Amino acid sequence: MNAVAEGLGQIADPFVLLCILIGSLVGMLVGAFPGITATMSVALASSFTLTMDPIPGIAVLLTIYVAANFGDRIPAILVNTPGTPASIATTFDGYPMAKKGLAGVALTTSAFASAIGTLCGLILLVFAAVPLAKVALKFGPAEMFALVVFGLTMMVGVSGGKIGKGLIAGALGLALASVGRDPITGTDRFTFGQVELSDGIPFIAAIIGLFGIADVFDQMLTHRPETFTAIKNFGRWWPNRAEVKQMVKPTAVGVGVGSVVGIVPAAGGDIAGIMSWAAAKKASKTPEEFGKGSLEGLTASDTASNATLGPSVTTTLALGIPGDSVMAVLIGSLIVWGIQPGPALFTTRPDMVYTIAGIMAIATVLTLALSLLRLRGVTKLLELKPAFLWTVIIVFCMVGTFAVNNSVFDVGIMLVFGLVGLFLRRNGFPAGPVVLGLILGKLAEGNLRRSLEIGGIENILTSPIAMSILIFSVLAITVPPLLARRKARRLARTTVSV
Repeated sequence: MNAVAEGLGQIADPFVLLCILIGSLVGMLVGAFPGITATMSVALASSFTLTMDPIPGIAVLLTIYVAANFGDRIPAILVNTPGTPASIATTFDGYPMAKKGLAGVALTTSAFASAIGTLCGLILLVFAAVPLAKVALKFGPAEMFALVVFGLTMMVGVSGGKIGKGLIAGALGLALASVGRDPITGTDRFTFGQVELSDGIPFIAAIIGLFGIADVFDQMLTHRPETFTAIKNFGRWWPNRAEVKQMVKPTAVGVGVGSVVGIVPAAGGDIAGIMSWAAAKKASKTPEEFGKGSLEGLTASDTASNATLGPSVTTTLALGIPGDSVMAVLIGSLIVWGIQPGPALFTTRPDMVYTIAGIMAIATVLTLALSLLRLRGVTKLLELKPAFLWTVIIVFCMVGTFAVNNSVFDVGIMLVFGLVGLFLRRNGFPAGPVVLGLILGKLAEGNLRRSLEIGGIENILTSPIAMSILIFSVLAITVPPLLARRKARRLARTTVSV
């Protein structure tokens, strides 16, 4: 009980509450602009928050994370363009509803569904994080190595069907993680005489380059003048009683799907939203309306994509494995602040889970209130020229990267990773596995080498837990392509028979 009181007491600081307010405003704006992802904004914000105390800094980052998953529904509904990948499924029914003159109802429904999903996900965080960490505390080096491998393979396994390219991207991340001091002996390696690389590749510079600069460069190369006009006929704002009843079943479906998907490392809101939309369609009495402006479809997808937030944080804090790319950025910031995510966190900082859950709960309620203000002016923001945003983002990326260590070298690293990220995007390689490999590489190597020193390869092969996790890791990579091939063969047979 002392941990609960201490954790929630840290949020009562007026400065922390101010940080939550700022994060909510920034996150809403970030989500509302297509092309500016939550990962990009959190990565950029992390460079400015590292000079702050941990709790206010965490408040800013987590609130941006939460609020961006509200704001991204605005362009998805009004212009049929997801603000972030998590709102892809929102476009399935949100935009058709807006075209029917129900944009106001769609926005209000989306806001409440997002809030319910987030709050339900936080319940899982509060009740599951500590027991999960207690189990993981019993893990030795062999089990921790297997767990890290599982986290890496899950990121690869959800790389949009590009498992081969995901593996290559993950291998690149692991190779980059080997730069710096050896985790066992402490000797420098692959630094090429650069003192700045002794502690490894600057993490903040790398992620800002991969997610910020690369995004901007890619948009510059692919941008075409848009001819769309945001829908401005909002109609009524509040769903009627019959529509509220319609929302009950898909909300339950969304919470269930989002909670399960969110607990799996690297499976984010985009996957949960699409899976929940499909599940709600099967459970609906009117499946023919899905994709044509179904309130059930919109509710299910938005509830599920936001229900992943709490479980994603649970995986990150309890196991030290990022639940998604935003959590990968957060882990980097926590390590800089001297907070090591993982099973031991709840031994050294038992209050942290309640502090984080409290921050996210307040952010959810505050962002819900902002979402219901009927901000008609947001349509003007959606018409803002991309060139203006590109300039602002690049300037902030450079300033933020330099501010971390007052190092021009870091800015150069950021630009290099921007070009690397651009190459990856243009050639269909996911950036997520690179970041995950960069973060978890040293952890994987250190635990593997300790395990081998303790008892050789038998130490891993004779551990039931380690072998079970490694088997799941192999299945995560091999099963999806096999299922895809099987589905393609069935489709081919059906086409031939017809």
